[in-house]
Amino acid sequence: MASRLLDIALSQYGIIETPGELSNPEVLKYFHETGRKWVNADSTPWCDAFIDWCAMKTGHKFTPGLYAREWLAECEQVRTIEEADLVLFWRVSRDSWMGHIAIPIAERNNMIFSLGGNQSDMVKISPYYKSRKLAYLKLKP
Repeated sequence: MASRLLDIALSQYGIIETPGELSNPEVLKYFHETGRKWVNADSTPWCDAFIDWCAMKTGHKFTPGLYAREWLAECEQVRTIEEADLVLFWRVSRDSWMGHIAIPIAERNNMIFSLGGNQSDMVKISPYYKSRKLAYLKLKP
């Protein structure tokens, strides 16, 4: 299933927020197609909405809210990147409610390269320090 999730996410590669007051309808679809029709600006944090949309497209359940850490309740934690569909990183601090959710691509030295939404305001692959990883996650069938 991970390859299908990755294929769907890669089909969105390069989608970027629209600077200024306008919003990119491609970003807004991640919210709207997963039931968050009240979101009307692409400046709303959207890493979770992007992964929710990808999960929905593969027939998986997605999180009810818009917080990356909600994926801990929707997935099984696994030990290695090879087993994982998703990777959850902490933001601000390990104990904060804030996080970032993405699809792990590769580990190199002290970095995890992941494909996600709202990474520098776009869908792209970005490196994150391994020390920021909270969990590797496997989508439940």
